[in-house]
Amino acid sequence: MNIQIQILNPEVRAILDQLVKLNLIKITKEEEALLFSNLLNRIRGNSGEELSLDEITKEVESARQKRFNGGQKSD
Repeated sequence: MNIQIQILNPEVRAILDQLVKLNLIKITKEEEALLFSNLLNRIRGNSGEELSLDEITKEVESARQKRFNGGQKSD
């Protein structure tokens, strides 16, 4: 079971550390998960409108053409 706790009094940290030493609780930092979540939210927030299937297909075809033709466009 996971519970998120906001510590309001810094002295409580000492009590929590004692509980960790007794193997009663485990404290983990969720900073990395939070950073990743914030990054995803920023990316999703900047996306604007969703691409249509036709627009996605054009982007894929353009990337393939650049990859296989060495970046030269063949018309």
